[in-house]
Amino acid sequence: MKAARGSLADMRVVLLCALLTLSSSSHTCPKECSCNMNTKAVDCRGRGLYDIPRRLNQDTQELYLQDNRIRGLGTMAFRDIPHLRVLDLSNNSITSISPTSFLGLRTLLRLNLAHNSLKDLDKRWFGHIRSLSHLDLSHNSLWGLPIAMGDSLKNLSHMDLASNRITRLDRSMLEAMARLDSVTLRNNPWRCDCQLIGLKLWLETYSFKGGAVDEVICSHPEEMKDRDLQKVPYQLFHACMATSYHYLFANIHHLESERLLRGHIHGNHAHPSGHTLHVPLSMGEGLGEGRGSLPECEPKQRQRPVNLRHAIATVIITGVVCGIVCLMMLAAAVYGCAYAAIMAKYQRELKKNEELAAAKAADHASADEKEPLENAIA
Repeated sequence: MKAARGSLADMRVVLLCALLTLSSSSHTCPKECSCNMNTKAVDCRGRGLYDIPRRLNQDTQELYLQDNRIRGLGTMAFRDIPHLRVLDLSNNSITSISPTSFLGLRTLLRLNLAHNSLKDLDKRWFGHIRSLSHLDLSHNSLWGLPIAMGDSLKNLSHMDLASNRITRLDRSMLEAMARLDSVTLRNNPWRCDCQLIGLKLWLETYSFKGGAVDEVICSHPEEMKDRDLQKVPYQLFHACMATSYHYLFANIHHLESERLLRGHIHGNHAHPSGHTLHVPLSMGEGLGEGRGSLPECEPKQRQRPVNLRHAIATVIITGVVCGIVCLMMLAAAVYGCAYAAIMAKYQRELKKNEELAAAKAADHASADEKEPLENAIA
């Protein structure tokens, strides 16, 4: 009996130690960082770190890792802190990020990757971060953004792409970010050729709806250098019009969209990107997920079936209206010719009748003159 009681007491002691160990581990703070349990923030700035610290409190909501020497992010690098809301990785040496590095961060709101050495983005990075509202990718070496990235960032409100190597952006990707309030695009070597017309249309529409955007200064071609894309007249893109009918469709839809906006802008104070505008056949202005260059006036296109049907319907309706007008003009011409022919015939008959009447009158007069003469002779 005493032995059983002693073993039971030993089990209680072991259980108590285990609970104390778990409790202490849940409130640990990495020795190279400082932690604030009230704000649930972990500050590891400027500690010369080469990797993400371990033994982080699972309730951590803010993690500051800027000004370190981190070169890459591995698979599920933040799996121990699933409630993270703010992640700052700026001013490191990050060149590679695993497609699943951010897996599990479903509540992340702010992500700062500025001042690193990223060259390419993987659309899978943000596939599970649907709540992201602020994204800073400035001061990297990015060549472009994946088109599908916009579908994962529908709640994004602020995006900074300044000081990269971006030459083109796909309009459909930007339109997918329906809640975008501000975007920073300065200090990029923009190539203002036919493939950037879509971006120009998006910038004008976005600014018209109240979105905040800085200048997009052209670097190429030479005749466009140092000019703001938004201020470049469409006449300079005539070469595109001569080689691609997509430009015409884009402009028609753009003008129609602006007309609809002007009709509703006073009644609905909508979000700057609340009503997405699409081009029936978009100009394929982005680099997509690679760096391959395309001919300047043969833009890559992304199909927009719904809006294409709208464009075709518009063309058909216009053709029908023009046909009706032509038929009405033809009917008017036929009626005019018939009326003129009838009037001419009437005038001829009238003149002929007048001539006959005049001849009969003359005969009666001569007959009246001869009758007295005959009577006198008789």
